[in-house]
Amino acid sequence: MSHDSRSKDSELPPGEGLRRGLTSYGDTDFSLFLRTAFIKGAGYTGDALSRPVIGIAATGSGFNPCHGNMPQLLEAVRRGVMLSGGLPVEFPTISIHESFAHPTSMFLRNLMSMDTEEMIRAQPMDAVVLVGGCDKTVPAQLMGAASAGVPAIQLVTGSMLTGSHDGTRVGACTDCRRYWARYRAGEIDEAEIGRVNDQLVASVGTCSVMGTASTMACVAEALGMALPGSASPPAVTADRMRVAERSGATAVALARSRLAPAGIVTAKSVENALRVLLAIGGSTNGIVHLTAIAGRLGIPVDLARLDELGRETPVLVDLKPSGQGYMEDFHHAGGVPALLRELKPLLHLDAMTVTGRTLGEEIEASGPGFPQQAIRPLANPVFAQGGIAVLRGNLAPGGAIIKQSAADAKLMRHEGRAVVFENAADLAARIDRDDLDVAADDILVLKNIGPKGAPGMPEAGYLPIPKKLARAGVKDMVRISDGRMSGTAAGTIVLHATPEAALGGPLAWVRTGDRIRLDVPARALVLMVGEDELARRRAEHPVTPPTAERGYLKLFLDTVTQADQGVDFDFLRAAGR
Repeated sequence: MSHDSRSKDSELPPGEGLRRGLTSYGDTDFSLFLRTAFIKGAGYTGDALSRPVIGIAATGSGFNPCHGNMPQLLEAVRRGVMLSGGLPVEFPTISIHESFAHPTSMFLRNLMSMDTEEMIRAQPMDAVVLVGGCDKTVPAQLMGAASAGVPAIQLVTGSMLTGSHDGTRVGACTDCRRYWARYRAGEIDEAEIGRVNDQLVASVGTCSVMGTASTMACVAEALGMALPGSASPPAVTADRMRVAERSGATAVALARSRLAPAGIVTAKSVENALRVLLAIGGSTNGIVHLTAIAGRLGIPVDLARLDELGRETPVLVDLKPSGQGYMEDFHHAGGVPALLRELKPLLHLDAMTVTGRTLGEEIEASGPGFPQQAIRPLANPVFAQGGIAVLRGNLAPGGAIIKQSAADAKLMRHEGRAVVFENAADLAARIDRDDLDVAADDILVLKNIGPKGAPGMPEAGYLPIPKKLARAGVKDMVRISDGRMSGTAAGTIVLHATPEAALGGPLAWVRTGDRIRLDVPARALVLMVGEDELARRRAEHPVTPPTAERGYLKLFLDTVTQADQGVDFDFLRAAGR
């Protein structure tokens, strides 16, 4: 593995502080002299500048309510750094919010990871606290930090509080989809959906269910990159502020010990994180993100191994969309440490964490459990197998996944007629037409929403139930695509079909009227069309992958990998460096 010359900066001993990564003026001493002069202009003393420098990657933005508690978090992190003898220095990076990023936040995740990596490399810091929470932010920060090689710790912003609608507890965004489905079906009117809209997001913070943001918070903790107990405290609580202070203090210790991400994110810790992702009924997006993080350090995530883990690891956390609770309930039940106690027989206990102690040591330090309802024992799971299953067949030779814990049990074995939409625009134009030829036992297929096809692999895989069927009471159908869906969504939905249609994957050749067989217990996804017929279709309508002339879109389309490789840029993965 080769590195560019800047990677040598991350190999400097701790305490280098302002000497790290000096701007070159041809005279090293003058470079330091000039840097010190400018930073003293901000009022720093020589004593302050002699301390370990702890960078704080700040992602606050008026367009990102998930990070709305950023000022309070930054204050707490600074306090923790200074109490431990370090010098905190904040710096901004790109901020991405799921519903405010066009065309999709996933399109910008890799850009944010590059921004994070380059700013860590470019600026003198002995360690860095990564502060973020919304879906693509945490993976982008961990990807960037893994590549930069500087000691790092993840601090998530925390989940929002829940609201109440007519006495019913609600929270984003599983309930967003549930009430919107009722509105589409004509069960509630415009006035009521407006009242619901006021209650779904009761405070700043990330989604209050086990969506992608909460999943990645738990994954970061299970990986060892975040403090024990840090995933679950809600955004606006004293617990969250205390976690922030401790994260600042831990960053100083990391600077002194030189424990970088490569010493924490290993094959063992990645497998621990996969176990946790399966046990929480976590977002399917988490598989893509964890694959990308691991890929930055040359650690493969094999879908076959993921499926083996899924058969062994039951869903133990009773949170929406797989269960009934919210992140507040998970926190009150003990959070990830309580879950790890239940999973202990399945974990690699010698995996290292940011505390400098092993996962096993941290589990022991978390103390005994106590009676609660949100985290089930292994003997009484919410769902007997892991939340995610890996499917294969001639429709997805590179694999596809389904969140089986959030699917309709009656549809886990299903054969039906395909109703095909060529792209997202085609779906939008026809899905609610009264003359759409569709029945409840059909299978909806959406093409060209993969990494290159959309571009950016949007969360359009959660195809809505056609309005005429929704009004007739249909709540779920089998749906298949090469895209993603929100971790807050539920349904019998097959995602990440690989290769994607835009690259000429088998999904590209499916036509309305074809028969498809889904068999989740057998892990099979089969297009019941002969190979001769598929070959004829490929010859008649060859696929040309999308291209662009310039800018970030060109970089994205030229280099982005498929879902099974994390939708990262090929040149950022460890094997390509």
